[in-house]
Amino acid sequence: MGFFETFVALRLLRGVKRQKGFLSLSTFISTAGIAVGVMALIVVIGVMTGFDQDLKKKILSVNAHVLVMKTGGAFSSPQKEVAEIQALPGVISATPFIYTQVMYSAPGNVSGGVVRGLDLDIIRRGGPQALEVLQGQFADLAEGGKDDPPRIAIGNEMARNLNLALGDYLNIISPLGTLTPMGRLPRMKAFRVTAIFHSGMYEFDNSLVYTSIPALQEFLGLGHRITGLEVEIKDIYAADRVEEAIQKKLGPGFYTKNWMQMNRSLFAALKLEKITMFIILTLIILVAAFGIASTLFMMVMKKTREIAILKSMGATRQSVMQIFMMNGLVIGAIGTILGLGLGLGLCGILKRYQFISLPKDVYYISTLPVQIQTLDILAIVLAAMAISFLATLYPSWQAARLDPVEAIRYE
Repeated sequence: MGFFETFVALRLLRGVKRQKGFLSLSTFISTAGIAVGVMALIVVIGVMTGFDQDLKKKILSVNAHVLVMKTGGAFSSPQKEVAEIQALPGVISATPFIYTQVMYSAPGNVSGGVVRGLDLDIIRRGGPQALEVLQGQFADLAEGGKDDPPRIAIGNEMARNLNLALGDYLNIISPLGTLTPMGRLPRMKAFRVTAIFHSGMYEFDNSLVYTSIPALQEFLGLGHRITGLEVEIKDIYAADRVEEAIQKKLGPGFYTKNWMQMNRSLFAALKLEKITMFIILTLIILVAAFGIASTLFMMVMKKTREIAILKSMGATRQSVMQIFMMNGLVIGAIGTILGLGLGLGLCGILKRYQFISLPKDVYYISTLPVQIQTLDILAIVLAAMAISFLATLYPSWQAARLDPVEAIRYE
């Protein structure tokens, strides 16, 4: 598109802006429609991306990147497997863990949940790094004498629901009890609360309890056995490749699971929802594109004489078509820029002030997360401009077909 077409297109657009009546109103509505559509897309996609990233972060705060377990039973001496796994590229650490479902009993309250036994080295370092310790210290779980009650760390929601504070005792009941002549009797033991943590996910904060591996082994009567190994890796999105390498290294008799497999259905649903929202909200821009088309049709009708004069002066059909395409693209570009600014501004406000609260027991999180990704913004801008471009084709073609003789016959 040359200087001549651009100059004439901008002159015509300035004339439209000064034009009174339906034409100027149609231009304003078309621009506003594009802006609203782009703004809605940016905000919704930003929230969906933020929710997805926040959920991944919270899940990984309490779950391992890769789990390694033994087929048909528990580990008895995992030192060899730990050394082999840690020697693989991309692996940061491999530590033993114990995982079991239990029931909790406090005065006037009973609930179910999970107890995880952590390696003493992790406990002395302050527990899982992604967890926020609100009260007490994780390192205290490794302290205490042989005759002292074992120590636990509980979530803040469990502390609130069971009315527990630091120093209180929580009875933990395991269905994997002791076999007696009367049948299998559940095990029960009082644990002392020495730390209260916050993961950000209601489900974890309300049902998950941490203790040391030796304390849990003694409680469950496991001896020196463990459930499996937790593997931490450098790149969480390479979990499938690291998992395959671990499986190949350890050989048969072991099986592995990574965090993406364990939460596949959840993240697949989030991805599908994000794509669906993008398609639905793009319809707003599509509706606004009809406004651009109608504006250009009205412009062609109003500027019939000007088009005829341009053609009689030597302007080609291609030049006339480019002029009106430029008009439509300018309207679309202005709307896209306005929507981009409004959307990014609203996302910034949501992210900074977090004034929208959510029920934690329904949505797992308490506030509306927002995260903007460059690829999402690029896709939204390209979609808006592509729809605006398509809306200009037919009106521009109609303007190019105009016969100058017929247009100025009655002028």
